Amino acid sequence: MANQTESYIKGGGFILEDISADRVFTPEDFTDEHKMIAKTTEDFVVNDVVPHIEDLENHQFDISVKLLRQAGDLGLLGADVPEEYGGLGLDKVSSALIAEKFSRAGGFSITFGAHVGIGSLPIVLFGTEEQKQKYLPGLATGEKIAAYALTEPGSGSDALGAKTTAKLNAEGTHYILNGEKQWITNSAFADVFVVYAKVDGEHFTAFIVERDYPGVSTGPEEKKMGIKSSSTRTLILEDVPVPKENLLGEVGKGHVIAFNILNIGRYKLAVGAIGASKRVVELSAQYANQRQQFKQPIAKFPLIQEKLANMTSKLYAMESSVYRTVGLFEDRMSKLAPEEAKDGKAVAASIAEYAIECSLGKVFGSETLDFIADEGVQIHGGYGFMAEYEVERAYRDSRINRIFEGTNEINRLLVPGTYLRKAMKGELPLLQKAQSLQEELMMMMPEEVGDGVLEQEKYLVRNAKKVALMVAGLAAQKYGPKLQNEQEVLVNLADIINNVYAMESAVLRTEKSIAKFGEEKSKQKLLYTQVYCQEAFNEIEAHAKESLVAVESGDTLRMMLSALRKLTRHTPINVIEKKREIAKHVLEEERYTV
Repeated sequence: MANQTESYIKGGGFILEDISADRVFTPEDFTDEHKMIAKTTEDFVVNDVVPHIEDLENHQFDISVKLLRQAGDLGLLGADVPEEYGGLGLDKVSSALIAEKFSRAGGFSITFGAHVGIGSLPIVLFGTEEQKQKYLPGLATGEKIAAYALTEPGSGSDALGAKTTAKLNAEGTHYILNGEKQWITNSAFADVFVVYAKVDGEHFTAFIVERDYPGVSTGPEEKKMGIKSSSTRTLILEDVPVPKENLLGEVGKGHVIAFNILNIGRYKLAVGAIGASKRVVELSAQYANQRQQFKQPIAKFPLIQEKLANMTSKLYAMESSVYRTVGLFEDRMSKLAPEEAKDGKAVAASIAEYAIECSLGKVFGSETLDFIADEGVQIHGGYGFMAEYEVERAYRDSRINRIFEGTNEINRLLVPGTYLRKAMKGELPLLQKAQSLQEELMMMMPEEVGDGVLEQEKYLVRNAKKVALMVAGLAAQKYGPKLQNEQEVLVNLADIINNVYAMESAVLRTEKSIAKFGEEKSKQKLLYTQVYCQEAFNEIEAHAKESLVAVESGDTLRMMLSALRKLTRHTPINVIEKKREIAKHVLEEERYTV
């Protein structure tokens, strides 16, 4: 337990304190082994999966099963499975890189992600020794394929409102499950389902259910807007006898498994959004260079350049913040004692520490990908609307991400909710900081900002944190426990916090890069950071102003708006010029480039 005394960065703590660049993980820190795993995955996806996408889109799921087994042969299904159960037991960065590279495969990446993530991880993290021995070796090779059955026709975001029941039989040997699970990925061909049901109609509990059990069946394939390469069906359970040994975790503790698995699903979704976004940028830059209008490539038009610059500056902030979060998991796990590192519950707790960051990544990643896919279609013009162009599928596939793994509305509400819970438990001194900030604001004088590299951006990040604390403190003071009913203010607060995390992640990554490679080699990163911070800060100011007007009135409001003006005072940069510079490099490389 000697490692326990070493400090780790607390989840959500970034809003309260500054952090040095050397404590942040960035994509520039990938090791040779990380790069090799990424290359292996990319080669497999491009050479083996992409040629079959048309077949997969037409529901030839025998090919999906074959490809999953091929991925298993390469070790790509076993990254998160410990070695003693037939997996590779890789670090979380390797696992994230595999997920990023799979995103090129569109809907098949969902097939893969459901198997290795939400399908297998409940057993990895919460299974008994016998359950792990029985199921994990087959899941790691693709001999068995997993699915996750949580959602029901009447319970989406309210997962604990499930109606599926489980009752122990008279002999005490089996639980009898009855119910319907909706929109279950991989259900056409999965061998193993992690199913949630209420024991005796009230205790929310997880079970491992095999497809071959009597009473297990699936409905017809759903007709979906996108991710057509994945199988989505209803799972029907009619008097299914599940051996009591297949109860996962404890009776009535299914929510612990579900919420921990959702955290993992959220950050993995964000990682996938990075890969999908990079592909759309690549397609868009190539098309802009080739497409001629008015006797020149459309890449020459400033409005096309602006689109590419907007796409890539947001992508840089997303990539920086999501890999920062993955680095936090690794750092936290490195502090575990050897016996704890083998304990799935301790690993899950290490990820749950960063539930806020997982929700932020999910929201920011899915909305950035949606924005990038939409602009990608726009750059393609009429051709972007045609199914023979890849960007059309990317646009349809991207839309589900804002609904998957808890809607973005739910995830936004979770952010301030989790902060307040941590504050009440004494884990983060949120309210104390907000209180001392209120006193500081009364005496505050505008700060003179130097013109050194990143000085303005660091100033914007510092003040953005103060804006977040000011809004949070005033809202908590005004509404107390009823704050949960003020959803518009909570969502504004979540968006402010999300922009703070993304801004700071971009700044720290660029600062670290400049220290390591020099300013000239980090020029593109610096441009992305300058543009993103400027525009995100403007959004923060708008959200804060709207929230203050909703929370306060009269003289107090005037005083708070005056404080906000002090905090948001800065000299804007010429983003038009910087965006043209960004686009120049992106068009030269015909891809997202750092």
